[in-house]
Amino acid sequence: MRVITPDVHRISPNLVSEAAVKVVSRLKSKGYEAYIVGGAVRDLLLGGQPKDFDVGTNATPEQIKAVFKNARIIGRRFQIVHVRFGPEIIEVTTYRGHHASGSAPASGKDSGNTKAHSRQSDKGLLLRDNVYGTLEEDAARRDLTINALYYDPEDESVLDQLNGMADVEARLVRVIGEPHTRYREDPVRMLRVLRFAAKLQFDVESETDHAIAECAPLLAEIPSARLFDEFLKLFMAGYATPTFKLLYRYGLLHHLFPEPTRVLAHEARHYELVVAAMESTDRRVREDRPVTPAFLLAAIMWPVVQERAAELIHAGETAIPAFHSSGQQVVAEVCVHTAIPKRFSLPMREMWDFQPKLERRQPKQIKSLLASRRFRAAYDLLLLREASGEKLNDCGQFWTEQQEIYPDLVGSAPRRDPPPNRRRGRRRRTPQ
Repeated sequence: MRVITPDVHRISPNLVSEAAVKVVSRLKSKGYEAYIVGGAVRDLLLGGQPKDFDVGTNATPEQIKAVFKNARIIGRRFQIVHVRFGPEIIEVTTYRGHHASGSAPASGKDSGNTKAHSRQSDKGLLLRDNVYGTLEEDAARRDLTINALYYDPEDESVLDQLNGMADVEARLVRVIGEPHTRYREDPVRMLRVLRFAAKLQFDVESETDHAIAECAPLLAEIPSARLFDEFLKLFMAGYATPTFKLLYRYGLLHHLFPEPTRVLAHEARHYELVVAAMESTDRRVREDRPVTPAFLLAAIMWPVVQERAAELIHAGETAIPAFHSSGQQVVAEVCVHTAIPKRFSLPMREMWDFQPKLERRQPKQIKSLLASRRFRAAYDLLLLREASGEKLNDCGQFWTEQQEIYPDLVGSAPRRDPPPNRRRGRRRRTPQ
């Protein structure tokens, strides 16, 4: 284990969360090991200000919870403890051990913990990973070398077992261990590799890179709900554009959105539309403006919705019902792979339903369309379509002018809440 001193790593203690320091200090005062770990250490080495701080320790989740009154254990697949200090939550994780090591307690103390175990599928996928171990084992169990760094705020040293510091300096994303094996254990690691490469503008180390093509189909083993959670991490953190381009290049986008990826490959303007949507989302994140997955998902799937609607129109359906039906079909198909919650899929479909209405520009509908809560998002999608090369006869300009004419009308319609669920009681039988 290499110990890197402050004069070498030059991490500024002023950038370290006071709450994280308190968690480390209190765990140590109770006789446990504790370090700030993972991405926060990496970002500190790069001179940045981490948003989140995690702590690693040899105390078990139950022991951690006993130390902090303001703590709760969460998760089944990976048990972690959230410790709250005011508005800040510090994520505290017990050192992970090797699966062959059994279920021995993490520390020298008798923890009485009978839940420390792991379980794998017959294909090597980790279904549960609560085997506890030492710091050295924990470092080996992490995904990436650049995230396997441990910072001690007391002496300000960094512990580096796997040459993570060298990879940070070389700007390389490298999987710890044999890449095929690690991807089989958890195929989401492939998405993480590309996410960090995009976020940090790092290169992907060659062996880590080459294993992705062979292991990409393993993403089919991941539950669709978990893939949606990964979608949020990939695209809603301010670096959606480079992430999208890497996922597309490596062929992983296909495993999140199969049919949209097929259509993107066939026509350049569809690809440009999605890139423009990614750039818009990244810009809003930088400006600290609200973003929603619904808009980005609507842009990703729009080319398929448009293609399906055109087929229905060719078969004799009118435009508005055709777009409504195609939207339903596309959402249902995508949710098989990436489960989109209704709170996002319904706004997506409304944005799509708006497109033929905006294109028609019927005078009697102008005010009602402007007043709709979905108008602005649908209008933004319309502008992206035009910017990507779709010919819409200056439709975007028309609706820009209408907003200037009726500025107070835009989005003014009251929110329509769904009717309350009325639980019907059982009818009582009349006594005979």
